[in-house]
Amino acid sequence: MSYTLQYGQIWPYLPRLFDGAWIALQIAVLAFCGGLAIGTACAAVKSFGPRWLSRIVNLYVVFFTNTPQLVQIYFLYFALPDMGVLLSSYAAVLIGMTLNAGAYLTEIQRAGFESRRVSEMEAAEVLGFSRLQQIRYVILPHMARVLFPPLSNHFIIMTLGTSMAAVFGVEELTGQAFNINSQTFRSIEIFSVTALFYVALTLAASVLLAAIGRYAFRARTGLI
Repeated sequence: MSYTLQYGQIWPYLPRLFDGAWIALQIAVLAFCGGLAIGTACAAVKSFGPRWLSRIVNLYVVFFTNTPQLVQIYFLYFALPDMGVLLSSYAAVLIGMTLNAGAYLTEIQRAGFESRRVSEMEAAEVLGFSRLQQIRYVILPHMARVLFPPLSNHFIIMTLGTSMAAVFGVEELTGQAFNINSQTFRSIEIFSVTALFYVALTLAASVLLAAIGRYAFRARTGLI
């Protein structure tokens, strides 16, 4: 039995897909920014903090980098209510993705801390910089240039990863696609269009991040 493509049935639903794409982008940006803050703090602890605190950070990183992100969000959404903590599906996805991103970005940024130039650190010490001043004025500017490409790539991966939010009923791009498919039963059409939306999102993000990298660092930034 042949299948006839009928994209005309999908066009009326495009505004809903645009709304879903916007929600997906919101989740990716918020989770990335939160994860970046966590990763920076944890990487600083691993590089300069006391051993006991570094071990706690190591446990956090090991747990979140060695368990599926979907399982982590399932725990937040389904297990925490048994402990009296109720989270909306959007909040559970956002917190889960933030904590997961923080663990991965800790390792990425730790490499940045370790790439610091010894001569610059010695010069900062001669000038009387405190440890926090050394991190703020010497290490972080150097890290920003070195780590911008891998951080940009991780953001692209996170943008695609927002699709798992559909499992928890969040009406981001994939969630909207599921809903529209249940109404139209045009699976090939709706999911092929949804795939094009993801391609557009990631390409736009790549171009924008590359432009930011060239402007901020006056150097070509390679992205996936």
